Amino acid sequence: MLASMDEHTRARAEELRQILLRANRLYYEEDAPELADAEYDRLLRELVELEAAHPELVTPDSPTQRVGAPVGGPLGDVEHRVPMLSLANAFDADELRAFDARVRRGLGLAEDEPPPSYVAELKIDGLAISLRYEGGRFALGATRGDGRTGEDVTANLRTVEAIPERLAEALTLEVRGEVYMPKAEFARINAEREEAGLPLYANPRNSGAGSLRQLDPQVTAGRKLSAWFYTLLEEGGPAGGSQSAALARLEALGFPVQPDHTAGLDIEGVIAFTERWREPRHELPYETDGVVVKVDRVDLQERLGMVSRAPRWAVAYKFPPEQVETVVEDIVPYVGRTGTLTPVAHLRPVLVAGSTVARATLHNLDEVRRKDVRIGDHVVLHKAGDVIPEVVRSLPERRDGKERAFQMPETCPQCGAPVVRDEGEVRYRCSNPFCPAQVLAGLSHFVGRGGMDIEGAGTAVLVQLLDRGLLSGPADFYRLRFEDLVELDRFGDKSAANLVASIDRSRRRPLSRILAALGIRHVGEQTAIDLADWVAATWPPEEGEDEADWTARVAWALAETEAERFEAVPGIGGVVAASIGRFFDDPNTAGILPALAAAGVVAVPPAPPAAGAGSGPLTGKTVVVTGTLEGFDRKSAEAAVRAAGGKASGSVSRGTDYLVAGEKAGSKLAKAQELGVTVLDEADFRALLGAFATEAD
Repeated sequence: MLASMDEHTRARAEELRQILLRANRLYYEEDAPELADAEYDRLLRELVELEAAHPELVTPDSPTQRVGAPVGGPLGDVEHRVPMLSLANAFDADELRAFDARVRRGLGLAEDEPPPSYVAELKIDGLAISLRYEGGRFALGATRGDGRTGEDVTANLRTVEAIPERLAEALTLEVRGEVYMPKAEFARINAEREEAGLPLYANPRNSGAGSLRQLDPQVTAGRKLSAWFYTLLEEGGPAGGSQSAALARLEALGFPVQPDHTAGLDIEGVIAFTERWREPRHELPYETDGVVVKVDRVDLQERLGMVSRAPRWAVAYKFPPEQVETVVEDIVPYVGRTGTLTPVAHLRPVLVAGSTVARATLHNLDEVRRKDVRIGDHVVLHKAGDVIPEVVRSLPERRDGKERAFQMPETCPQCGAPVVRDEGEVRYRCSNPFCPAQVLAGLSHFVGRGGMDIEGAGTAVLVQLLDRGLLSGPADFYRLRFEDLVELDRFGDKSAANLVASIDRSRRRPLSRILAALGIRHVGEQTAIDLADWVAATWPPEEGEDEADWTARVAWALAETEAERFEAVPGIGGVVAASIGRFFDDPNTAGILPALAAAGVVAVPPAPPAAGAGSGPLTGKTVVVTGTLEGFDRKSAEAAVRAAGGKASGSVSRGTDYLVAGEKAGSKLAKAQELGVTVLDEADFRALLGAFATEAD
């Protein structure tokens, strides 16, 4: 029973990852969000809690481990000298007090010692940017991107009047802030679009982001963007001794600084600041969805450090969600990559704090039933920030008898194939693997970053290739010729040559990347890595066998492997193994990997363990890390295990030698105790590691 529950937990974590990764892509890359801030935050929090209780579920591509979204598109890349981090969220006064308690604990302050001093700044809902000045001249501007690499938007930023081209002093420094679209400009643009019969933009944040990421700076110049700045870096580190001093210095240098900030606050002062701005913020000429709270002193920030994707010394308080009322004019099922039908409410357009809302996802039929949302219903929309809200509840008292209950269609709205519901699951899906909607979404996933990473193969290009019969499955990419591509709409010689070159570069990829690109349900980046390691151990390259021959042999071996065998993969249980087995057994998908091999795609086997690995106090020992540790995140704890010669495993079994249990250890601790596995706390773990211990950053 426990194993079954764990498999459902693993499946739910993977489902949450996919939902949140899609939301990140739509929000950060396409500036076309579908998920409300409140819903995103709720799902992210659920994933954080799952991963805290089951650290073995954490994957490198998890939204909990990443900042923003990967860069993409035709703009050049810029590597940030200092990573641009995201912030953890707080949603009420108690969570702000909990943040304060963590700061005190991190600084080693006793209850009766003076509290740390905070700076509270209104949180601008714009696009995070970084500017470099050399000798006092503006030299380079970039978006945040994934936190380490952003897009070069220097030319576009030069059109933003709020950004100084030259400083009063000939300094070399870096500043960070937000570019935003003022409410009045957003209203002006939408009025023009409405008059021209064009779709309205959703909100100022995404309109501003889209304006800044234009290829033509003249388009950006036509949108009256502005900016606020809040971070000053000199010689690669924070400038000045405090955040409040940095804000004053920025202002003295000529950068616009958001005036509504207050320093010298304890946590109760911070809470009072958030309450003071709860309603007046709507009168501001720009959008703000919260308050950023920072430990003021830089030396204390450095002592506190950071975890994973966020600093320990700052938090973003989100204002309570707003609510408005509108009407559900229709509920339309949309077909996704795996064939899942997602009901989406088409709403009577309504203005919510400057955002025009016309659609909101209802997630699945069970959610529609739970909220009792019907076509024609008056509903309450819940809004946090400035993206499309979710439907909070229906208003049965407003019904007049004309409302209709939504029914999931019996046939796919895209291809007419039967719609099925898998036993024990909430999702309905199209049974046709060749459904146009599924094929398009699947190919988009295949070419995306984290998969084969084929630049230039966006949705518009894929649609043309499908319509012209040049593309029906992944292997067809590797048969495309320059002559095929140059005939596409809005393509020329350069575009065609670039896409051909990108396809050629993708012909050789690590096996794990290829497996992840296939779009197997429940197989994310980490599961693909585990699966690739198992494949290489099960069918290792033979003497004299080149990578192409090994790829072909492995491809056919997987197609003949029974689902139960995949349960031997570390970290994979029954649900995920069954999903992998179905993929390689289904006649419609079993041939994809062999077809790729035949088309010249080469899988690179996982590298063997590094020489010298396996010598240390944990040599020959299998260690599982679970729960939350003070001095380690999961990645660094497992790295410490491997550095000490041990094997870091994601699941507890009779072969486990040690379980390292932090706070909220959950079911793995219970299983270890049941099996008699030695349980270590963090102090024991450090003592065992000795000199091999490595603290997390």
